Amino acid sequence: MAPHKKTVLGLQHLIAMFGATVLVPILTGLNPSVALVSAGAGTLLFHAVTKRMVPVFLGSSFAFIPVIIRVGQLYGDDLRYAQGGIVVAGILYILMSFAAKSIGVKTIRRFLPAQVVGPMIIIIGLSLIPVALDMSSYHYPVALFTFITALLISLRGRGFFRQLSILIAVALGYVISIPLQLVDISIITAAPLVAVPAFSLPKFDFGAIAIISPVVLAVLMEHVGDITMNGEVVKKDFVKEPGLHRTLLGDGLATLFAGFIGGPANTTYGENTGVLAITKNYDPSTLRLAAVFAIILGFVAKLGGVLNSIPVPVMGGISLMLFGMIALVGFNTIRWNKVVLNWKNILVMVTMLFLGLGAEYVEAALGITIGIPIAQDVAITGLSFAAIVGVLLNAVLNRE
Repeated sequence: MAPHKKTVLGLQHLIAMFGATVLVPILTGLNPSVALVSAGAGTLLFHAVTKRMVPVFLGSSFAFIPVIIRVGQLYGDDLRYAQGGIVVAGILYILMSFAAKSIGVKTIRRFLPAQVVGPMIIIIGLSLIPVALDMSSYHYPVALFTFITALLISLRGRGFFRQLSILIAVALGYVISIPLQLVDISIITAAPLVAVPAFSLPKFDFGAIAIISPVVLAVLMEHVGDITMNGEVVKKDFVKEPGLHRTLLGDGLATLFAGFIGGPANTTYGENTGVLAITKNYDPSTLRLAAVFAIILGFVAKLGGVLNSIPVPVMGGISLMLFGMIALVGFNTIRWNKVVLNWKNILVMVTMLFLGLGAEYVEAALGITIGIPIAQDVAITGLSFAAIVGVLLNAVLNRE
């Protein structure tokens, strides 16, 4: 392929993942420029350990948003403790890659069936809706415009235009926010053209680690689904060759690297699989080129200034759609896997949903914390607690 054609295709993949990858750090308080660098470097690490044959791009994982926000609340907005949890999550990923090679995918799926993974994903999506509503409250009309724009493009758009729904909606929301004086232009003008991103080293605390690390259980099965879907598009079985253990190792190393420099956890991106399906170009080197572009963009400080100047209600509107769609994926996980709705599976799912979503309201109303105390003023609650209980309860009830 001619170099100029490969460059255009690489930029296309970068655009497809850009909106979602920078959205995670913007919502959690992490640095968007660092996220771009960690996504690009993580993608290159992934390709290095998967024999350079799997055409995927790694970007910021939405599954980690609620736990990063929670750690920030508990540790006085010091997100270096969240970085420590992300580092440990990367290590767990790596350990699971060894497990996948030794015990096989079927055994892992037995402990993480759809009646456990589905509620985890639902909790991730629904638990973030109040955050999106709070951001939208800064200017409801702008938030509603952004939400409707993204939704219409996602539902009615075609081809690559549909892949850019997040980016287009945020851009249009940004434009209408300018005359409403919701955009702080000084953030952009004050930023230099090029600068080293604000890398930071992690801090480690057992409380933060215990809150963040259980999310790996949910993203493990998400990873299996993404790699399977990618293989179906490319017409290759990547679970067998280079092997699920190698793709998990790639995710683990990428997440480990991100945690050490201040980026969000990385995961395989379905957006880029969609681009593969549209373009019919399955050359993995195109994804590596996109990764290099992402790293370069991370050092463009003006871009970081633009991202940091995006009005809060614009992000609130786009978040409402994204978080709702995450929850929908959870429901579809249960439906597509044809979970038998007997009393055992219903008990597992209801228990998880209550612990993940209802426990917070019980604590607010009664002052009772439903979770596992692990340190002073710190407990495993919400998604992490629901995931642990769900895995154990399902293992007991469906042990046969």
